[in-house]
Amino acid sequence: MLVASVDLHPVTASVPVARHLVRDLLRDWSAPHDAEDAALLVTELVADVVDHVAGEASSTLQVTLAERWLRISAADGSALRPVVRDLHVSADRGRGMRLVEAVADRWGVEEHGDGTCVWFELAAPGFADDDPRGPAGERSTEEETA
Repeated sequence: MLVASVDLHPVTASVPVARHLVRDLLRDWSAPHDAEDAALLVTELVADVVDHVAGEASSTLQVTLAERWLRISAADGSALRPVVRDLHVSADRGRGMRLVEAVADRWGVEEHGDGTCVWFELAAPGFADDDPRGPAGERSTEEETA
């Protein structure tokens, strides 16, 4: 299992940093996962942190590659949980978690002592529904919040 993490400030400049980091890691690790899907979804997670975490608190982006799964998480100090919204076609914002829900094989939210961790997983090609356990070996649960 390969793991990388980086602390990011909740500022707009962190979004492309996270996106490039994920692409570079997947290339360097020779990961079979779709780097563009991973980059799109990490963009949404980090943008959500930027939009909803006030002040100078940092967030931690973690990328974990196991044989069958790529798991990317963003942990921050906010108690706010992401919302999957029903949107009007003309809405300017609010599509991020819809994208995560549509593209990721699994995703969820975990609460920790000082905030939340939003994560998604992408299966390696050919493994999408073979293993109900995430890269750490625990059973994952999808969670949709409203």
